[in-house]
Amino acid sequence: MTEAKENLNYQKIIAIVGVVLFAFKIVAWYLTNSVAILTDALESTINVISGFIGLYSLYISAQPRDRNHPYGHGKIEFVSAAVEGTLIFVAGLVIIYEAIINLTHPHPVGKLDYGILLVSITALVNYGVGYVAVQRGKKNNSLALIASGKHLQSDTYSTIGIVVGLILLYLTRLAWLDSVVALVFAGLILYTGYKIIRGSLAGIMDEADEELLNKVVALLQKSRRENWIDMHNLRIIKYGSRLHLDCHLTVPWYLTVLEAHKEVAALEKLVRDNFGESVEMFVHMDACEDFSCSICPKDDCQVRKHSFENRFEWTLENILRNQKHNVETARAK
Repeated sequence: MTEAKENLNYQKIIAIVGVVLFAFKIVAWYLTNSVAILTDALESTINVISGFIGLYSLYISAQPRDRNHPYGHGKIEFVSAAVEGTLIFVAGLVIIYEAIINLTHPHPVGKLDYGILLVSITALVNYGVGYVAVQRGKKNNSLALIASGKHLQSDTYSTIGIVVGLILLYLTRLAWLDSVVALVFAGLILYTGYKIIRGSLAGIMDEADEELLNKVVALLQKSRRENWIDMHNLRIIKYGSRLHLDCHLTVPWYLTVLEAHKEVAALEKLVRDNFGESVEMFVHMDACEDFSCSICPKDDCQVRKHSFENRFEWTLENILRNQKHNVETARAK
């Protein structure tokens, strides 16, 4: 099964779970008349909506690239995550509003034992499904799946707060506790929504993912081959679960086209073996020049014009530059 299909299938599970848990919370609110449970149910409506939005975005993202979308349809995942993050943020504001209203105009609640049981079940299911979604999203580089998982986890945190409030309310009969706990966890929901929106906008704007870049550079430096004399202008762009990696690779000028192609193939295999088959690479080959000799450790070179002086270590700072390197940059590392 491809990563795209795996993401899509799990998003279907998230959508179905969202509908079932929403029904549980509506029953709990009907039994207790608790404003905290009502706000939790309102947030679950966002779960249902965002679950189906995420499902649609993953369906679109899984479509093969075409003439109008030469890089595929993966960008839809960033749009989906932005919508979902916005909905989470709005849900947090709604919870704050309802909690404040309940503080100023409290009303009695009943059958808290049933409400606590039902809401606790939804919290456990939400967290389990959300945790798996985040892990699969990270594995398959799916922002939409990560956003859905984080949304479910944030819903769990707010539900835990509501359960704590209901337990204290059950023991003390202090009506204001219901709203105070809801307010505290509403802040956590707002922060989660902000983080998802921030990540989606970064993807839409092709913001560099420094953590991913560092991992790629470390892998290349550790596994570099003798004919990989230099590399520069490295760039990584995300299109949903698909990664596009561009770079310039300097190889000995006397290699045949076939030999040079083998070096590129080895580079592509190295990256795909470590980051998955969803990586697309565009490698521009450069021929070494006279100044390359000073940083080239190749022992059996028959056309060397200058002696080897210093090994050039690839780092995030120097491999991103759009210029070939020489011994001066090697000394300045």
